[in-house]
Amino acid sequence: MRKFIFFCLMCLIFFSCHLASGKKERGNAVERIEIERYDKVLNEYVEFNSFSALKKLNTEYLQETKYLIEDVLRLGQVNDDKINTKLKEFYSDSTLRMLTTDALRKFSDMNRLEKGFKKGFKKLKKEIPALKIPHIYSQISALNESVVVGDSILGFSIDKYMGEDYMLYKRYFYDYQRKSMKPDRILPDCFSFFLFSEYPFPENNKGHLLDVMLYYAKVHYVVSKILEYKSFGEELNYTKHEEEWCKFNSKNIWGYMLQNGHLNSTDPMIIRKYLKQAPNTAFFGDNSPMMTGVWMGMQIVDSYMKNHKNMTLKELLEMNDYTRMLSESRFNP
Repeated sequence: MRKFIFFCLMCLIFFSCHLASGKKERGNAVERIEIERYDKVLNEYVEFNSFSALKKLNTEYLQETKYLIEDVLRLGQVNDDKINTKLKEFYSDSTLRMLTTDALRKFSDMNRLEKGFKKGFKKLKKEIPALKIPHIYSQISALNESVVVGDSILGFSIDKYMGEDYMLYKRYFYDYQRKSMKPDRILPDCFSFFLFSEYPFPENNKGHLLDVMLYYAKVHYVVSKILEYKSFGEELNYTKHEEEWCKFNSKNIWGYMLQNGHLNSTDPMIIRKYLKQAPNTAFFGDNSPMMTGVWMGMQIVDSYMKNHKNMTLKELLEMNDYTRMLSESRFNP
């Protein structure tokens, strides 16, 4: 079984909504998108020792429970005799009880998010008709993974999106990490990592900076289009000042990459400096924002698409010849 567990805040290289055939049914599948409240079922079991909730965890939500126990929390195997007790004891911690209560209160209404998922998947289905819409659910991950993508499922952890000023975050996360831990990052994070799983980086690719940069850039480009962001900087969670910095310094960034031969580099340290979601990791001083390489890559992808007006987003996602993409983009910052 193909499975991906993604860390939204640290991603770097190295669904169960039934979908029948026929245009009418595919459209209905989008309209039927609902966020399953796995978080509430788990809380019911932990708080009230509910047998009916436990039964749901191990039958209706077996796949979600398996991922949570084995991959996210790493408490053991889902079929261990004492695993249910371990799970309950883990979430009975006083700090986690407070976090759970706060998260369930903040995310009591999922209507806005459901509308966002419907809008995004409707656009994706139009571009990729054969796309299977995942089963979408919310969970409490105890401040672990923000997004989980697996076979036919897409889960997000509401406790990782409480808002950058949430009191508990200040204990465990740096300022730059908290910047992305807010509700309006759920949709771009979910769609990004869903597409990363659907269109993985080719195993036979040697991983030059150019290839990795454009791989991430094309996914973020597609997300910016389907979620209708006003700018690439907005999709990347840049402030207006950060985006203006990138625009003003684009020629310098590009020139530096070319002069130092970084585009052909496979050095993980160099690649991280351009792509990692951490401050001051690039080569351009303390004022440079995170992920300058992804932002630059999005400019190249945008230029490529403007010179290939008949290319679909599906074709873009399937394209892995990044040297050709750069050449045919006629990119000139």
